[in-house]
Amino acid sequence: MKGRTNPPVDRGYLVGIAFFILGLGTLLPWNFFMTASLYFQGRLNTTEWRNGTAVVGKNYYFNNWMTLLSQLPLLLFTLLNSILYQRISEAIRIAGSLVFILLFFIFTAVLVKVPMDPDRFFSVTMATIWFINSFGAVLQGSLFGLVGLLPQKYSAIFMSGQGLAGTFAAVAMLLAIGSDADSETAALGYFITPCVGTLVTLISYLLLPHLEFGQFYLGKSSNYEADTSDELLKEKGNVQNGHANGGPADSQKDAEADGTKVAFLSMEQEERGQSKASVVEVFKKIWVMAFCVTFVFTVTLSVFPAVTADVKTIFHSWDRFFIAVCCFLTFNLGDWFGRTVTTFVRWPAKESRLFPGLVVSRVLFVPLLMLCNVQSRAYLPVFFYHDAVFTVIMVLFSVSSGYFVCLSMSYAPQLVEPKDAETAGALMTFFLALGLSLGAALSFPLRALV
Repeated sequence: MKGRTNPPVDRGYLVGIAFFILGLGTLLPWNFFMTASLYFQGRLNTTEWRNGTAVVGKNYYFNNWMTLLSQLPLLLFTLLNSILYQRISEAIRIAGSLVFILLFFIFTAVLVKVPMDPDRFFSVTMATIWFINSFGAVLQGSLFGLVGLLPQKYSAIFMSGQGLAGTFAAVAMLLAIGSDADSETAALGYFITPCVGTLVTLISYLLLPHLEFGQFYLGKSSNYEADTSDELLKEKGNVQNGHANGGPADSQKDAEADGTKVAFLSMEQEERGQSKASVVEVFKKIWVMAFCVTFVFTVTLSVFPAVTADVKTIFHSWDRFFIAVCCFLTFNLGDWFGRTVTTFVRWPAKESRLFPGLVVSRVLFVPLLMLCNVQSRAYLPVFFYHDAVFTVIMVLFSVSSGYFVCLSMSYAPQLVEPKDAETAGALMTFFLALGLSLGAALSFPLRALV
């Protein structure tokens, strides 16, 4: 591998498949807990019948808390990245996170069979959501850094895997609901699915060092540093040998020639590691894209799933499938399509003022979704009763979310010098997490307003 300049071929596209699975695995915790909202709400149901009347007990606001406690760890660990990543190796961060995610999924599956009062079940579930998403945040940040070492298309493959994680969870939920098994067994089967998915993700990561294509790119940065150091030491050794073995005139000429080589190599290495712009300077160049990605996710998470998961169908015949299909499956397919279409269409341009204008216009989806048939409701009237209207709004809502997020994330590194692209990417990841957290926090007052 040492000294090789031409990259090997990704045989069977195995590295691409591995990163697709890794992308899928990073968002399994968020998507499987979110899509299972009906199961959790069923176990937290405190409705009592008194004199033939249903009396609703404590409202846990499960979707709101689940969203907030899923996204806050991402923001926290994005801030702690520089400290955490310097002290813990990549292999431990990635493999260790996957092992803990697997253990928490197994714990959640076992919990299906354990009877528990609603208050305790809510506390245990919220703690599980916090910890599993904390490890998911470490995993996601580490894998974004890892995939950045490969050609650009592998980042797109990784994000495509992330986009399909929600679809995977929605299909698993549909299969669980559609099975003839009782609700407890169906829930158990549903939570066993991400256990298998996480195990396959771990195996995919462990296989990467054994693939020639993966070895070439993922070990390139450390090989470059080692090779350059060896070359410099070798050249310095030649200088010393010239002084020891040659005469005064010869040794002076050799020293000058070898000194020139050492100086050239040092200059070349210095150019490769030229000083990067400060974080503030990079932010001044990408602040529009940072605002866009923050705003997109703030709007999206403020109503999805806290508001959208409470919409009821007017056709009782498919009541148990309605949310799984029209809310979760529709959103995840639309989001994936929006991300994927940016491969072929990139409009508006990154310099266009229309771009942030269209991003801000997405705020219209908030009142539109709040005026759908959300139950129960206290203040706002229902304007859109029909399932078809809700589904159309969800399609536009999800496609625009995936499209503008992907454009914002890809435009930002293009607005800075290549040497500052990594800083731009780290900043965008922070603002992405900030948008998710702000949206989750806003979901509380918006759901209360309905």
